[in-house]
Amino acid sequence: MSSFSIIINKNRRLPEDYIPENLLEAPIPFSAPPDDPKRLMQKDASYAAKALFKRANDSGMNLYGISGYRSYKRQEELYLAALKKANLTTASAPDDLAKLLVAPPGASEHQSGLALDVSCPEIDMELTEAFADTKEGEWLKAYAPLYGFILRYPKGKESITGYAYEPWHIRYVSKSLALYLSLTGLTLEEYDLI
Repeated sequence: MSSFSIIINKNRRLPEDYIPENLLEAPIPFSAPPDDPKRLMQKDASYAAKALFKRANDSGMNLYGISGYRSYKRQEELYLAALKKANLTTASAPDDLAKLLVAPPGASEHQSGLALDVSCPEIDMELTEAFADTKEGEWLKAYAPLYGFILRYPKGKESITGYAYEPWHIRYVSKSLALYLSLTGLTLEEYDLI
């Protein structure tokens, strides 16, 4: 992967054998146990997360990483479990499949090592829209771009990103691009069209 601006979504998937180079354990508070692959991030994203979380801690915020890297195989397991729970199959109607909140394998940014799900103790480390209304969620939205991260799936842009609003999902894109996207309100998909 040569660019932090790569778009990964349901229409632009990563190959099954893609594993990012330079994965390392992000030195941030995590809800996952040591040596869990969820604690891994691509090197640049890991360093940026370390700086972001240090600033959060210095500001009195209790942010925790929930999930960083996720392999194609793990995403496939999560997707198949979501299909089963929704009583669907991979051959179900596209409109029904689109309602799933779990990305199909290859369509998850977590496979790139550039994405990180974040939560806080106030909402029991859950990944819910309620995170947006916590002091940590508000702080993350304001400060993440200063460290190269964007809130990847913003409210009101679901039809553009193809994913539901996720105030907990941040994506490393570099400081300059994160600040640009934050100031313009553009998603990566919209930026790609410029």
